[in-house]
Amino acid sequence: MADESDTSDKTEDPTQKRLDEALERGDVVKSQELNTWFIIAGATLVLSTFSGSIGGGILVPMRNLIANSWMIRSDGPGLLALAQSLEYAVIAAIGVPLLLLALAAIAGNMVQHRLVWSGEALKPKFSKISPASGAKRIFGKQAAANFAKGIFKITALGAVMAAILWPDRHRLESMVRLDPTALLSTTTGLTQHLMGAVVAMLAVVAIGDYLFQYRQWFERQKMSVQEMKEEFKQSEGDPHVKGRIRQLRNARMKKRMMAAVPKASVIITNPTHYSVALSYERGMSAPICVAKGVDQVALKIREVAREHDVPVVENVPLARALYATVDIDEEIPVEHYHAVAEVIGYVMGLKRSLSGRRH
Repeated sequence: MADESDTSDKTEDPTQKRLDEALERGDVVKSQELNTWFIIAGATLVLSTFSGSIGGGILVPMRNLIANSWMIRSDGPGLLALAQSLEYAVIAAIGVPLLLLALAAIAGNMVQHRLVWSGEALKPKFSKISPASGAKRIFGKQAAANFAKGIFKITALGAVMAAILWPDRHRLESMVRLDPTALLSTTTGLTQHLMGAVVAMLAVVAIGDYLFQYRQWFERQKMSVQEMKEEFKQSEGDPHVKGRIRQLRNARMKKRMMAAVPKASVIITNPTHYSVALSYERGMSAPICVAKGVDQVALKIREVAREHDVPVVENVPLARALYATVDIDEEIPVEHYHAVAEVIGYVMGLKRSLSGRRH
């Protein structure tokens, strides 16, 4: 578990990035009581399901060993072969139950968090040998919770065992006179009964401990306002850098617009605020906006247009409407077709008349 630290300034809930980083370095929710519960529950399941097969699997080879003891060779190879046969018999008898116990231990971790491979816990840290950190671990919240949890478990286990065994106290006294075969079946049933009650009691402890550990872990992951700002800068970028990039992008777009103005067919303008440059050639489905701007940009568009003899037509409502509804390099909206067609028709007619005068 990570060392406890002063979190008085950490008031913000952790971000997903912070939680992912904690998982990568092995700082996860870890309730040992939940692991213990899974192991004890698995042991209870194994005892109730496989006790007969385990006993039979060990009994048969031992019985054969005793019955045929006179055939056992007492030299080295013979004793080695005997040990190997007994080993195989024991493994065959307890292999599946042990596998189930191992799976139960793994499940106790998997229900709390996904598998984590991290060497962070192996790194040497001064806080692990620091007297101050050690005092915090001994007298901190975690130590107090473990002490209270231990007292509760001892008390609860004692109460559960007393409640189960007290009604059978007279039968327990007579067990010393029972036949070993009958004694085995009696103690097996009583043990299963006890373990079932213990599993039920420890389930309450495990759930409470997991909720406590999760709360402790979540509090450790909380962030200060400064940490939130730093993470935002790292993930979203420095606002100053983003502002500079935006300025450069706007400058490039403005330069590209001004380069397109001389090729425009007409500039529709509100003399004091708006300018929209449209380009149209025969065969196009609709005019395209090649530049637009307000205030200083609008003034610059008009200046470039006059320098290159691009017609400038004043139409206040149309200029405002086009500026609000069309983007650069997009066709004008359908609702403006008629108004724009009149303007372009007027410009083309003006060009034709000027051309006729020159000839």
